[in-house]
Amino acid sequence: MTTKLIEYPNTKLWMAAIKPPMYSVAIMPIWVGSAVAFAETKYFHPAVFSTFIAAAIFILAWENLSNDVFDSETGIDKNKAHSLVNLTGNKSFIFWLGNLFLALGLLGILAIAWWQQDLTVVGIILLCCVLGYMYQGPPFRLGYQGLGEIICFICFGPLAVAAAYYSQTQSWSLMSLAASVIVGIVTSLILFCSHFHQVKDDLAAGKRSPIVRMGTKRSAQLLPWVGGSIYVIVGLFVILGIFPVWTLLSLLSLPYALKLFRHVWEYHNQPEKVSNCKFLAVEMHFWSSLLLGLGFMLAAS
Repeated sequence: MTTKLIEYPNTKLWMAAIKPPMYSVAIMPIWVGSAVAFAETKYFHPAVFSTFIAAAIFILAWENLSNDVFDSETGIDKNKAHSLVNLTGNKSFIFWLGNLFLALGLLGILAIAWWQQDLTVVGIILLCCVLGYMYQGPPFRLGYQGLGEIICFICFGPLAVAAAYYSQTQSWSLMSLAASVIVGIVTSLILFCSHFHQVKDDLAAGKRSPIVRMGTKRSAQLLPWVGGSIYVIVGLFVILGIFPVWTLLSLLSLPYALKLFRHVWEYHNQPEKVSNCKFLAVEMHFWSSLLLGLGFMLAAS
């Protein structure tokens, strides 16, 4: 721990701990859900959208801080220099700071419910929070059973996109559900990729991540099939008339996907070199989701 703190500048450790790029994970489901709503209704509520974005960021901050707290209790982060608990040496502070962020996020969701006089969005987001806790918190720790990617798909895909769509329209949509599948898959890829470099620590802590269960080679072979499926699904939905043709813009993110697939295949069993693959997955997530939402927006114009 001490050696790692000496090796890396403290600012880099803090940036790695805070993970600013990862917060696009909170933003993109709201963007895509709101874009689908605009494509179908030609209506956009900017105050609801901006409030939802802020609330989602606060809730994801709670998730990240809580994850550091709960992982510190299992010992899985003992070699993680950029854990916020390790950096501050104050688990209690990080725990309560995370709870403060959760409260702020839920206040934003309650504001949306008050504007709409409808608690539906509150219910969906509370379900996301419960699943988020079950992913990492005792006694559940479902992420340790290899269920993290499934929970991630549900929360950041169907639930989050549906909540964003409902916040704009107070209704439901087949197109929104279809779009949520794309967002859910590409979000789960980020979590999947985050395991490649920590197989040894996961094994020591009893965490049975998909990478631990399958091995890094088989996981690297699977990655292009799962990641590439989002482009096949978009094309299929366009052919079936579920998506507008403009959503094919998401295919422009394919170079980011190929970059991720090649990197993981080449370095899957070299922890130091593959450790950045989750950020390559974030790039793929950001551009594919941004362009997908843009396609819906352009289809409405």
